[in-house]
Amino acid sequence: MKIVDDDLSGPEIARFLAEHVAQMRSLTPLESKHALDLDGLRKPEITFWSVLDGATLVGCGALKRLDPEHAEVKSMRTDPGRRRGGIASLLLSHLIAEAGRMGFRRLSLETGSADFFLPARRLYAKFGFEVCEPFADYRPDPHSVFMTRVL
Repeated sequence: MKIVDDDLSGPEIARFLAEHVAQMRSLTPLESKHALDLDGLRKPEITFWSVLDGATLVGCGALKRLDPEHAEVKSMRTDPGRRRGGIASLLLSHLIAEAGRMGFRRLSLETGSADFFLPARRLYAKFGFEVCEPFADYRPDPHSVFMTRVL
């Protein structure tokens, strides 16, 4: 598997992200959904990567610059048929390393509070993320869990 910078121009990543947004909308009330669509990910403060297994897209993730020292993990997704195969760990390791390389000192994220998101919360905890208060423009929300770690 390899992780590549992605300019979000291909139809495969567009489909992959549309499925992600649709799934998040099915699990979380619209007012609590924070997954970015394709246009939301094309902003200059966001760097996006795709995970490829050969030519097959199997995962993606992004970093959003919040300020010069703080970034947010966005759009972490693994192909549903490839879960529990190490893709998310590989990608999260990459995002943490890239955040450090980019000069960030803190990395934060928002994820869901429902049972569906428990594996994601466990993954983030395994990589040193701890539950925190809402950050950036987020507000307290019973459907969200906020996590952060120092780099």
